[in-house]
Amino acid sequence: MSATETTQSTDTGTATTATGTDTAPAAWSADPYADALRAGRGPLFLRRTDGWLLPLDVERWCARADAADLSALHRCEGAVLDVGCGPGRLVAALAARGRRALGIDVSAAAVERTLRLGGTALHRSVFDPLPGEGRWGTVLLVDGNIGIGGDPAGLLRRAGGLLTHGGLVIAETAPVDIDERVHVRVDDGRRPSPGAAGSHFPWARLGTPALLRYGRALGWLPVDQWEAAGRPFVALRRSTARVTRQSAEHANSAAVTSSQRARNPSDDRAAYGS
Repeated sequence: MSATETTQSTDTGTATTATGTDTAPAAWSADPYADALRAGRGPLFLRRTDGWLLPLDVERWCARADAADLSALHRCEGAVLDVGCGPGRLVAALAARGRRALGIDVSAAAVERTLRLGGTALHRSVFDPLPGEGRWGTVLLVDGNIGIGGDPAGLLRRAGGLLTHGGLVIAETAPVDIDERVHVRVDDGRRPSPGAAGSHFPWARLGTPALLRYGRALGWLPVDQWEAAGRPFVALRRSTARVTRQSAEHANSAAVTSSQRARNPSDDRAAYGS
């Protein structure tokens, strides 16, 4: 589940108030997205409320991990959590190399395809309780998934709670300097059907400068920046001081979250590999 930026970007998107939660599961489970994943091809878009279309690179997502993908995977440390794993090419590539990896996605079709490729995946939002919280070595936010929830700062905070001390976030950013909040819906490019407005959800698009600004404000330090096949990536690691302070906050937050949602412990242990 992700978006690929193009040079067709604009700064006139509808402004939204970030909620810090992923409100899009139903939208990403809609027929256009599921159908595209099952077929392995588009057309598929994110349609903004003003009608502008952002193309989604379904064919690349459904192919094997390419050289640009591998440039990110080679930098992964420890157990890897792929947030918005889509049809699972990255999880499958890591598994084939003997790496412990879990994909999560709000689309059942994406999870099904990941499992068929030999990867491990759960049908969950990044904001749901997840296995191995506080123990992941790397959180992947590839294919524009830094935009999940329309709140990059909130997503980075959530990633901090998922990672072990000193863990990495590896994010793919937009190839233009942009910092945009929008409402979008998954669309196959056809005329919107009646009632489709209810499926809009918040999304964000960030270039590297914007991501670095958000990261630094939260104590994330850039440890690597690179570009592969025109796709820019950033690796971030939290500073030691910030990790120490946030560890107590995460413990309190995790206790509250676990009291509000039921887990399936056996499923979580199997997914994390412990």
